[in-house]
Amino acid sequence: MVEGAGVGPKIGVLALQGDFDAHRRAIERAGGEAVEVRTAAELEAVAGLILPGGESTTMLKLLHEEKLFEPLKEFGARKPIFGTCAGAILLAKEVLNPRQESLGLMDATVERNGYGRQIDSRIVDIDLEGEPSEAVFIRAPIIRQVGPEAKVLGKYMEDPVLIEEGRHLAATFHPELGRDVRIHRRFVEKVKRAA
Repeated sequence: MVEGAGVGPKIGVLALQGDFDAHRRAIERAGGEAVEVRTAAELEAVAGLILPGGESTTMLKLLHEEKLFEPLKEFGARKPIFGTCAGAILLAKEVLNPRQESLGLMDATVERNGYGRQIDSRIVDIDLEGEPSEAVFIRAPIIRQVGPEAKVLGKYMEDPVLIEEGRHLAATFHPELGRDVRIHRRFVEKVKRAA
């Protein structure tokens, strides 16, 4: 058994597409209880939610097919959401390259595939609140602009790659693929405080 597993808040991981299982394991290592979410009823049973990486247009299509888009928007108005890569795109107020629908829960402008195509994926060190941290970028978006209420927690090449606004958190990289669970731990603590 993983130390700390099952003792923290119940955090959902949207399990329609993307590497939701890696997020589940990271949440458990960070002291939360992780459950997969595929329906509106399952969404209502959790205290916070992770929107994993994947392909944002496919995720949007699946959210609409499963009638989860509006419930997810309502959930985000009340409870914390952490979006990574495609999940960060879905959280943004404005999406570029091309423009697409989003949940609009964070005052940020995000450009899809901002760092390039799949071949341009990389593992780099980023500045995470003054400390180095490994970050995995896979067809990653770039945060082009953040609103005045957003706090930049991490940067890569002078671009924000981890932002926080109110109850929400967004990363343009994949923290679930590394060994460092500081970001997931931050989200677990955020969910505890919100509950």
